[in-house]
Amino acid sequence: MRIYDAVVIGDANIDLVVEGFSQVPQPGQEIFVDRMTMHVGGGAALFAVSLAKLGIRVAFNGVLGDDNYGHYIRERFEQYGIDTRMIRNSDINNTGISIAFNPETDRSFITYAGSNAELRMDTLDFDEIAQGRHVHITGYRGRRNHDQYVEMTKELKERGVSLSCDVGWDDSGEWDNSVFQLMQDIDVFLMNETEAQHYTGMSNIEDCIRHMGKYCDHVVIKLGAEGAIALKDDVLTRLPGYSVVAVDTTGAGDSFNAGYLFGFLNGMDVETSLQYGNACGALSVGSLGGSTGTPDLEGLKAFLREHEDEHEVRT
Repeated sequence: MRIYDAVVIGDANIDLVVEGFSQVPQPGQEIFVDRMTMHVGGGAALFAVSLAKLGIRVAFNGVLGDDNYGHYIRERFEQYGIDTRMIRNSDINNTGISIAFNPETDRSFITYAGSNAELRMDTLDFDEIAQGRHVHITGYRGRRNHDQYVEMTKELKERGVSLSCDVGWDDSGEWDNSVFQLMQDIDVFLMNETEAQHYTGMSNIEDCIRHMGKYCDHVVIKLGAEGAIALKDDVLTRLPGYSVVAVDTTGAGDSFNAGYLFGFLNGMDVETSLQYGNACGALSVGSLGGSTGTPDLEGLKAFLREHEDEHEVRT
């Protein structure tokens, strides 16, 4: 029985966002900053919140510490209607924390993975997860957990769910081509421009996406402020981004994913899904925190009405 529209599997942590400084303090030095704020973070968590804001019935599957930060994340999830019954409490690690510094030049991070490191795809309850008609997976790390992911996707496909995946950054630097095997069982495969170039070894983004199209029928590449490009059933569609003032780009890609997959789950065509994704990404960067600026459905529709003359689709 499908009781969820989407089950999201992956990381959830606390983001501490630090504003108003231009250098890291030296040993023995104290620096006062303009502001420090706390938000729900982690790519999977930000995606889940953004999708739930749009009215999708979401359940989250991950690992949190049994601590105040873990309780805070659960409470925030429940505030947006996200089902938390699949979340496991760790008795080993605390909830993960990422400190995001926002100096004038570029963002830097200090991250403690914490309980997120305990999430393994080969220990999941697939029957429980298949209560969702769609499953979104994150956290792929190439050869380090490739076999787990391939086995998981095959198990879930046998249970009749559709799948999407955002691979994220490969911090090993290997960019192993085994990712193309994973793509074969994924219904919508998403990544950003830099990741696509690393995995394919190609610089031209259309070459990248056509190469990946040999393995997956539906691939989406995010291009940041330049918008996004999608290849579905050998048809290429590209939409430019919206012109907005960026305050904080944290989570913009996850917000794009939510908008795009909102379209996909509601049977929209690629062009409409790209519009939704670009709009959610644009709204996300207008506020501090990865999900603070992401819209509800009415906010998304209002933004699209305001910018309806801004786009020309290229196929």
